[in-house]
Amino acid sequence: MVASSEHEHPKKALGWAARDTSGVLSPFKFSRRETGEKDVTFKVLFCGICHSDLHMVKNEWGVSTYPLVPGHEIVGKVTEVGSKVQKFKVGDKVGVGCLVGSCKSCDSCANDLENYCPKSVQTYGAKYLDGTTTYGGYSDIMVANEDFVIRIPDNLPLDGAAPLLCAGITTYSPMRYFGLDKPGMHVGVVGLGGLGHVAVKFAKALGVKVTVISTSPNKKDEAIKHLGADSFLVSRDQDQMQATTGTLDGIIDTVSAAHRLPPLISLLKVNGKLVMVGAPEKPLELPVFSLLMGRKILAGSNIGGIKETQEMIDLAAKHNITADVEVIPIDHLNTAMERLAKGDVRYRFVIDIGNTLKSAT
Repeated sequence: MVASSEHEHPKKALGWAARDTSGVLSPFKFSRRETGEKDVTFKVLFCGICHSDLHMVKNEWGVSTYPLVPGHEIVGKVTEVGSKVQKFKVGDKVGVGCLVGSCKSCDSCANDLENYCPKSVQTYGAKYLDGTTTYGGYSDIMVANEDFVIRIPDNLPLDGAAPLLCAGITTYSPMRYFGLDKPGMHVGVVGLGGLGHVAVKFAKALGVKVTVISTSPNKKDEAIKHLGADSFLVSRDQDQMQATTGTLDGIIDTVSAAHRLPPLISLLKVNGKLVMVGAPEKPLELPVFSLLMGRKILAGSNIGGIKETQEMIDLAAKHNITADVEVIPIDHLNTAMERLAKGDVRYRFVIDIGNTLKSAT
């Protein structure tokens, strides 16, 4: 039996954890494993707050175990590497996204799709290969196998790069896989939040024409003038929607709230693709007839493999793509969670772990 979180491993760590379904986070002492021969240990400098962190701290998906240290948009600097590590050295800028392990033997792993491995290990709230609990990036140090560590190019600011490890790859991967990355194509992005705003940036970098689809008319200037979208559709405006019928090659739908699919499907050309990357808590109605009448595809996509995540980060560095972030000290964490629940952030909270974790505890 493991005595407590502090004694599972020898390397002392400090983080912020939720203890129950209230979701309130507070300082928490625990431990990380020693740096194994294939491990990279790094000092965490920034960690993004993903909407899934909010679901997890409150156990809204029914899979949370406590104490829970969230965070899977983690960036920092390497402090130690194992004897057999080949890809990284001390001082490198690195990141860890949603995964810290997989079986490495299934078809998904063989095809660089560790994210679809049935035995993939989530960065927090899961059981690692040695049976111990995984703890996320709301903490001072991270230890991960080098095969799940991403190199962060020097020209990317770490605070703005952190959310790309989840929000970035979640929108980049389906654009690539479903062929919505060809210059001159016309792609819709539904929802202008943490995922949607980086979807617009990547689509534009790939040479794609972008239409933002939102329920909020007041986001139009932001979408076009700041993020570079080509056009803006208010999804509740039937005239606007009607005028755009059959014009989009594909749509990336980032919305996690319940919403109707038929109006979106009607925007697609023949053979168009509606790809869901948001995760509504309740099932959505599927209007099959509207798919039949244009050989349209309704699909889903979930983050991406490690190789593709590195490819995405490298493209972001080439085009100077970062998330738009509001950096907070860690003692503002619970307030940030409350604001996130109300959608009151543009567009991603990032915790300044390096400068504020120690001083706030």
